[in-house]
Amino acid sequence: MGHTGSTTATRIVELELIRLRPRGRGRRDDGDGPVLVRVADGEGVSGWGEVPWATPEQWAALRSAYAPALLDHGWARPTQAGAAWADLPWDPALAGALDTACWDLWSRQRGTPLAHALGGERTALTAGVTVPRTVSVETLIIEVNRQVGAGFRRVRLEVAPGWDTEVVHAVRSRFPFLVLQADAGGRYSESEGHLEALMALDSLELLAIEDPFPADDLGAYARAAALLRTPVALGRPLRSLEDLDRAVRAEAGSAVNVDVSRLGGLTPARRAVDLAVDAGWQVWCGSSAATGVGRAATVALGSLTGASLPVEMPGAGHRGRDGLVVPPVRAHEGVVAIPLAESGLGHGVDRAAVAERTAEALLVDASGTRTAVRGR
Repeated sequence: MGHTGSTTATRIVELELIRLRPRGRGRRDDGDGPVLVRVADGEGVSGWGEVPWATPEQWAALRSAYAPALLDHGWARPTQAGAAWADLPWDPALAGALDTACWDLWSRQRGTPLAHALGGERTALTAGVTVPRTVSVETLIIEVNRQVGAGFRRVRLEVAPGWDTEVVHAVRSRFPFLVLQADAGGRYSESEGHLEALMALDSLELLAIEDPFPADDLGAYARAAALLRTPVALGRPLRSLEDLDRAVRAEAGSAVNVDVSRLGGLTPARRAVDLAVDAGWQVWCGSSAATGVGRAATVALGSLTGASLPVEMPGAGHRGRDGLVVPPVRAHEGVVAIPLAESGLGHGVDRAAVAERTAEALLVDASGTRTAVRGR
């Protein structure tokens, strides 16, 4: 099979599924955890993707349905790979892993950086970081100061009823020039007290208030977007490109967190950036990624000119620097370089490091042969 023409058919001849032990949870081999996906063509070229957190049911669906469907499906461009699982029950995390792996493979076949294959033009990205709730405001200030000292220029604070206005105000007072964003995690309702808290946050010069309401209450998002001056951002309510289209039509916000795994892969995520920009929405590339594979895909997506807000990265001291990819995907002085000297994701997978964390691996080839390997 040649690798030069964009219409040359690609067929996956080998697909490897690697279920990892979660970090910090001992050496248990059962239960939930990240999954790495490797797809390979007939000429020894591989591409990688990631399921950030797979339940036993998702692991079973990946093995029995999603992976075999891709092996049976040929495609000329990675945008066509999704037809393989179009008739399966929709699971954006599983689709996202395979779609990303196909994009990585396709760009490696052509010797092209994934960022360029997606249409990205940037060479570096401003990085943002999330600081979760802590035991006290004092400890939160210490953690924010740690991230600011590491060079992060945007800090996303987790908020919740009772842990919102005073907390954000305290951070704003200590860091008056820091770009702040609130992640509400769907924890608010349209009760009087909750709306008063959101109105108070609206006065604190935030970049956005993300996911204030439960994912299924698009009407509440639209009413808040009309009420607040601060952009209302959507992330968790979006599990497909169609969800974003509905949100845009409902005027349910003006900013979006485009997450590769939540939307179903780089193909819909790239389209989501275009859709949001066309609607006049601001965009940043968030990441629920658990390994450097997923984070590398997020960085490549963030190279698109429409994704103008800081890309989400693990913070200083974060255990997310997992050592599974070389070089590691991380920010330096608040900036993430886009790897343009290498093809594909621009990061190699350290198979020895992966083996150390493997709970179970399954190799499936074009003949349907399955070889299961237990981890160390």
